[in-house]
Parts: sequence; structure tokens; C-alpha cells
Amino acid sequence: MLIRKRRDWDLPDKAATPESIFLNRRSIVKGLGLGVALAGVAPVAGVLSGARADDDGAEADPTAGLYPVPRNDGIALDRPISPEDVATTYNNFYEFGSHKEISSLAQKLPLRPWTVTFDGLVEKEQVVDFDDLIRKMPLEERLYRHRCVERWAIAVPYSGFPLRALLDFARPLGSAKYVVMQTFEDTGFAPGQRQFWYPWPYVEGLTMAEAANELAFIATGYYGKPIPKQNGAPLRLAVPWKYGFKHIKSIVRFTFSEERPVSFWEEIASNEYGFWANVNPEVPHRRWSQAEEHFFGPDGKEWRPTQPYNGYGEYVAGLYKGRENEALFM
Repeated sequence: MLIRKRRDWDLPDKAATPESIFLNRRSIVKGLGLGVALAGVAPVAGVLSGARADDDGAEADPTAGLYPVPRNDGIALDRPISPEDVATTYNNFYEFGSHKEISSLAQKLPLRPWTVTFDGLVEKEQVVDFDDLIRKMPLEERLYRHRCVERWAIAVPYSGFPLRALLDFARPLGSAKYVVMQTFEDTGFAPGQRQFWYPWPYVEGLTMAEAANELAFIATGYYGKPIPKQNGAPLRLAVPWKYGFKHIKSIVRFTFSEERPVSFWEEIASNEYGFWANVNPEVPHRRWSQAEEHFFGPDGKEWRPTQPYNGYGEYVAGLYKGRENEALFM
């Protein structure tokens, strides 16, 4: 557990918000050069069929009893937590449509069975059931800001585990330089994936150093409960110093690679959405300024100044030394 004193940029419990801004990409799989490792695994997730349900038709969640989990107070928040009803309804999930009102459509996502594949440059490739995986991880709650590239922002309580713990479980080889994450692909229940102009499935990636950073987190819960489908159930990435499109949802595969992936949005518009996607108020999007953000708080929306690295520079700025000539803030 991280033990840190509250910083000036930290947010109080009452400062959290909703989430959104992630689209999708697929060629990334091709651009990765990982071949079979990423691209063509037929059942890319055990998510596609056979979900169990309660008598009333609602899907049962075997992990519900794990929540709430202890809070990590060493990582604080500098604002109040956003209202839960906002954070769970105002968000992007392009697999279910290219608009913010996808929360009802996302309920079609079957969560059981759900398997997670670890492959590529690892000691041993494996496929693990999510319900088994989560019980092997050190669960905790963290209060994180979430900053969308579209300029809206929220602050939310995530439950889950450090991505570093997942690296320990996967046991990547020393030659691995990147971890590449992939979401499900199934046009049967995800109507957005029928839009052929997007490069499905959604793929994202981090350097191994970013993945091992103490802030990098795999979220499995939200507001003290299992994370809702529209917010990325059953497991999603949370890297609070980066724009929201990096926070890939409903992950089914972690592939370790020597080659830097071309992420979903980078493939679609590399001049607007780069691989690094670190928050920076001084680097505008091609179509709008990033100097301010529209924060969804308990008293409604308010404009606030954007902070470099979304306020987490103390933790992560050192990751990018020597990369000054790269487009780190897109």
C-alpha cells in the first residue's frame, strides 16, 4: 500500500466525477506486428456467451461480496467525488455507440464466463477466469481524477488492484517493452462494432515502466460495488495522468511485446490522439484548447484549470525524461 501525505493537488472524498472519451481501434493489432499473439485469437474472451443469470434474469456477480474494499488513503484527491449517477451514465463506450448515452445499451454485455489471456513475451502463456484472477489480487479503493480528452473531468472511487500486481502474475520476460491490452469483439451484442470504419477490437498499450508505476491501476469496482458494464466491467485500465481514451474497458487480453503498439485512436487520427496521451494544458487538441476542464462535481459542472499530468506529475513525470522530442501530450 502506498503511504503519502496529502498534496496540494489531492482531492477530498466529496470530489469525484463520471467517465468517458474512449473510442476504438483495430489496426493496432496489425500495426503491432504481434501476429497470432494479438490478432487472430478466435475466442478473444470467454465473455461471448453463456452468462449466468439470477431467477429474475439479472446476471449474477460472484465477486459482489468482495466489495467494498479498504481505501488506500496514500493517494488523495484534490476535489469532491463526482455524483455516482453522473459517472455511470455520462461516458463513452464506442462498442455500444458513438454517443454518451450508452449505459442502457451496455447492459447487453455478458460478463460470465469472462476469461483473460496473458500471452506474448511471458514465461508461460495462460488463460485465467476473471473470478479466479480477482481473488489472487490485492484489492483496494483509490480516489482518482479522470480527465477526458474532450475536456470533461470527473473524480471517482475505483476499486481494484495495482497493474504492477498483474505484471507479477503474468511474469513477462525481460525483453518485453510494452504491455498491449485488448477488449472483447462481438457484433452480436455490441452494435458499435458493426461500424466497420472503426479498427476493432479496441487496443491500447503502455510501456512496461508506465505499467509498473504505482498509479497504474486495474479497476474492477466503482463506488464500492462491482464496476458497471458501461464503465468497463469486469476490468478496465485506470491511468489517471493520461487522457481517458487510454483507459481501455472490458479487457480480455494482455500481450507483452517488444514493439510499440498503434493504439485504437492513434490509428484513427494520429495527429489528434497519440500513443502517450499525457494530460497537458499547454498542448491543445487540434480542435479545442486543453487549458481548462469541465468538472462534474456534486454541485454541478464548473470550469477548472487543467494541470499537467492531470495533477499527478510528482508520480509520473520522471517516466518521460529523455523523450522531450516526442509528442507526449496528445
